[in-house]
Amino acid sequence: MELNRAPEAVTTGTPAGFFQEARTLIRTNIRDYGMYIALFVIMLTFTVLTDGLFMSSRNISNLLDSTGYIAVLAVGMTLVIVIRHIDLSVGFAAGFMGAIAAILLTQMGVPVAVTIPVILVLGVVLGLINGVLVAKIGIPAFVATLAGWLVYRGALLQITEKSGTIIIKDEAFNAIGNGFIPSLMVVNGLHLLSLLVGLAGIALYVWSEISNRRNKLKYQFEVVSKPIFVLKVACVSAIIAYVTWILAGYNGFSWTVIIMLLVVVVYHFFTTKTVTGRHIYAVGSNPEAAHLSGINVKKITYIVFGSMGMLSALCGILFTSRLQSATTTAGTLFELDAVAAAYVGGVSSAGGVGKVTGAIIGAIVMASLSSGMNLLGVGISYQYMIRGGVLAAAVIFDVMTRKKRG
Repeated sequence: MELNRAPEAVTTGTPAGFFQEARTLIRTNIRDYGMYIALFVIMLTFTVLTDGLFMSSRNISNLLDSTGYIAVLAVGMTLVIVIRHIDLSVGFAAGFMGAIAAILLTQMGVPVAVTIPVILVLGVVLGLINGVLVAKIGIPAFVATLAGWLVYRGALLQITEKSGTIIIKDEAFNAIGNGFIPSLMVVNGLHLLSLLVGLAGIALYVWSEISNRRNKLKYQFEVVSKPIFVLKVACVSAIIAYVTWILAGYNGFSWTVIIMLLVVVVYHFFTTKTVTGRHIYAVGSNPEAAHLSGINVKKITYIVFGSMGMLSALCGILFTSRLQSATTTAGTLFELDAVAAAYVGGVSSAGGVGKVTGAIIGAIVMASLSSGMNLLGVGISYQYMIRGGVLAAAVIFDVMTRKKRG
């Protein structure tokens, strides 16, 4: 969570100054803070209503595992929306590529180490096809990807019509969606390796924040005061430690969660530390101005849609592995879940704004709603209406914050 310090923020030398700066930061960064506040409120509410069952190790572990494949899609969808497009084909593209993986493993005897790279490359190719249709031919993304939705839906039915469901018995592949990292040893009921992974995550986060702060000070950029900075780092580190402790008390980190975290780290670095990442946001903010400034808008479109295709393939692998089978309905409504997670996570419908970390939080928010309502026995009809209301509220919040800034 990156803070933007408002020009009027004062130096924190007194308690009054500290709280004044804190209020200023919250006001100027309300867009980023909103999703975290919503997640905290949702988790706290369901924890109270379920007498603590919601925050049990088993439930949190299951919640994150069920979020993984949608979170991966949401990361890619965020970048697509950032450049002012949409991809409706990702759901059945994921289902189709998951079925291809199942066929390679079960009917052709292709090893897992070969199957996964092949499926990921296939995903890039399918994504690039959408990119070409949108950037080169000029077909609106909605129409081009809707066509892809129909094609992949038909292709999935075609390759599964004989067997219906393709059962996968490969233990290595199935472990991707159902397995956990080795525990090494158990200390007071906690998995040691998971604790070490959490500790490494905290160390990496602290180092990254300190490094970013030093670089900003070096080039004389504005930064938050030291007390606010320490408070922020301490709070985030405490959250990471608490989640790690919860997961370590069950089976530790699952491979799905590890993959999801790796995707977030890689894409966060890509979008914030590379030239191409900055160009993506420049294109989303103003495509015409980006083109006039020398940015190859078509190339950026190819990269984003190719990336979306690869993440669709990864989603298909995670989902198929979790089910240990490929089905005729795999991928149904995945694209809508990914879009919802992206918008709840703070991506702007106007383009140019949105973070991959926000997409993950958005996916967790939507999954938390479903998990909490299931524990409370809320009917599925009400669940859909409540989730729809949350999505509408997220978009309204986006529109209102843009109007205030405008």
